[in-house]
Amino acid sequence: MIRASENQEFYELDSPTLLPKASGFLWNEKMMIHMNCRGYAVAQYMQPEPAKYSHAPNLEAKTFMQPEQPYYAHHPGRFVYVKDEESGEIFSAPYEPVRVPADRYTFAVGKSSIVWQVECGGVLIEMSLSLPKEDPMELWRVKVTNLSQKQRILSIYPYFTVGYMSWMNQSGEYHEELQAIVCSSITPYQKYQDYAKIKEFSDKTFLLADRKPVAWEVNQEVFEGEGGITGPSALREAELSKGDARYETPAGALQYRIHLSPGEEEAYRFIFGPAKNEEQVAQIRSEYFIKDNANGEDGFAMAEREYDQYIREGKGCIEIKTPDPDLDNFVNQWLPRQVYYHGQTNRLTTDPQTRNFLQDHMGMSYIKPRLAREAFLIALSQQKSNGSMPDGIILHQDAELKYINQVPHTDHCVWLPICLSTYLDESNDYAILDEKLPYADGTESKTETVLEHIHKAMRWLASDRDERGLNYINQGDWCDPMNMVGYKGKGVSGWLTIATAYAFKVWADICERGGQAEVAKEYRAAAEATNEVINRYLWDGEWYARGITDDNVVFGISSDREGRIFINPQGWSLLSGAADPEKKEKLMRAVTEQLETPYGVEKLAPSYTSMREDVGRVTQKHPGSAENGAVYNHAAAFYIYALYAVGEKDNAYRLLRKMLPGPTMEDIVQRGQLPVFIPNYYRGAYRQFPRTAGRSSHLFNTGTVPWVYRCLIDGLFGVQGTPEGIRIHPQLPSEWSEATVTRDFRGAKLVIEMKREPGVQSTEVYADGIYLEEGILRNITPDTEYSILVRLPETV
Repeated sequence: MIRASENQEFYELDSPTLLPKASGFLWNEKMMIHMNCRGYAVAQYMQPEPAKYSHAPNLEAKTFMQPEQPYYAHHPGRFVYVKDEESGEIFSAPYEPVRVPADRYTFAVGKSSIVWQVECGGVLIEMSLSLPKEDPMELWRVKVTNLSQKQRILSIYPYFTVGYMSWMNQSGEYHEELQAIVCSSITPYQKYQDYAKIKEFSDKTFLLADRKPVAWEVNQEVFEGEGGITGPSALREAELSKGDARYETPAGALQYRIHLSPGEEEAYRFIFGPAKNEEQVAQIRSEYFIKDNANGEDGFAMAEREYDQYIREGKGCIEIKTPDPDLDNFVNQWLPRQVYYHGQTNRLTTDPQTRNFLQDHMGMSYIKPRLAREAFLIALSQQKSNGSMPDGIILHQDAELKYINQVPHTDHCVWLPICLSTYLDESNDYAILDEKLPYADGTESKTETVLEHIHKAMRWLASDRDERGLNYINQGDWCDPMNMVGYKGKGVSGWLTIATAYAFKVWADICERGGQAEVAKEYRAAAEATNEVINRYLWDGEWYARGITDDNVVFGISSDREGRIFINPQGWSLLSGAADPEKKEKLMRAVTEQLETPYGVEKLAPSYTSMREDVGRVTQKHPGSAENGAVYNHAAAFYIYALYAVGEKDNAYRLLRKMLPGPTMEDIVQRGQLPVFIPNYYRGAYRQFPRTAGRSSHLFNTGTVPWVYRCLIDGLFGVQGTPEGIRIHPQLPSEWSEATVTRDFRGAKLVIEMKREPGVQSTEVYADGIYLEEGILRNITPDTEYSILVRLPETV
């Protein structure tokens, strides 16, 4: 029912009803599409802000995807109706909207394409979706095969929803010279100043065909008639009415009538997307359907091939073989792809949140270090001269800080050394510290080094504190909706104070390696002093508090009825060193007992069930969803990384493995998601509402993935870069007797075999038979392959 394909390139599902929200996603530099197994889609493109070309039946949010997407009859979709002209029977592929059970069904998510095979009544429909490398459009192939032993007369109706485009102006018609349906609209606006902007928008949606249809329909209401989308009235007629839409909701429906002998097939290609005008559609037709290259390909086939190459550029830096084949498949095939998506597209926004931008490029350090370097420099050039970082990073000249980036948060500076450290581990590019950059509020002539920029960020964190030495929270820290703890200017963040101590430690290490030994001592002393403050004001006896409100109320403590324990302060206290061995054991026990679930570790518990006005809108979210007690994987990854940092390998692996659906079918069905990406959350509130616990949000935008990759490299497999080379110190779970890791590192290739052997007392590392002191392979030569043997003690 659910499996990786034999070549590991696809993940396959054999039922449209077992996991009705199972999905995959594709992207390029200008768009993304999230496609589910039944034919529904969420797609957006940049112009330069996010926009839609396939709409819902009413005005909808354009800038973000909804969690746990509630698909419905008129949700945007890509469908093919099939009518047997002799019997009148109708079915649809991939499943919606007719919902006739298929004789055979496969939904296959690949890295550069999504494919369906749907067989019904002796007719096989094969559909595939891909994208170009750069243009914001969908490339579709549809093939129809007669599997029966008799002649078949069929009508095939590709149906691409357009939906409610605009209350100002919307229409649609078929252009015979283009072989395309073109739907037009005007983006609504009120201020005359906005006209100059909207007049350049691509407000048309086109469905372009490589073969001329016998008929078409552009009016959604006429197409559906009294039968609705599940049985359109238009399909009862011999031909579609060739209608248009005039200030009516448009649609993209084409009809092809075919005669197929037994075993015969017909193939079609379609392009669906936005355009500025008909001239652009004509140009797309010429480029994709007419021109040939030296290989005999037209632009369509060439675009598919180039897109596949583009996606494969996001190859990871590790390939693994372990006793857990499902983990192997995810780490080798899907995790680096998701890391690459985040770093390459910046989540398709022009003003990514600073914390997201830095962490996404922490992950990109493993995939494309050069792009990560550029990103860190871009971020630091937007820092203020007082050391503070903006709430978002502007990436386009017409962009401005929007939505959550207009709300002041206080955590952005901590991510600078934490994320930069991964880049330095991978590249050893300490020369970046000497790069000179301006400040956002200074003159271009006043520049300072990256080193000084981050010094200022650390000083800002050290100064933005109350009289106790606790960091202010303002209207939020890493937790965006914790917006009412400190809006009066007094509330503090326990987590941010702990994270600041950790940032000081990380920056001290970087300074020392960069030749700043005395400065490093100062930061280590600052970290120790901060840890003392943490233990004085935030330790509740069994775990650390989350913060203190404007009214001096400590929260996230044992006396709270709801939200009594939060995961972030616990994990980060292990990283900062605030938790001594006794506190470590107590807080880990509390996490296991109160936050761990079959689906991972919850962000907080118990989930809030009503508004707590001194904490904020996080408490208004449904219990167990998002930040209100979900298994919020980003926070869970922080905790897992911390467990590896203190040597808790079995606890760490147990929680890491829970991020992936499976391996049991029961677990996969409960989560409702294929293991081809990590979602930003699974439903929590496990002890309060167990029926819905574990459900995937299906949101693939998440800061989780760079941290999971870091957990694998720094923790589980212990193949972390150092200035001297690479230190190999794996933390395999006790039940594993061996593992193999192929590691690409600074131009070299390391093939590392890890084995438990009798009589081994402590980890031993050999490179080409030579014992490595401290497990460090030094003086690595690019374009060289190293054979590494790691001998591990047997577990007791």
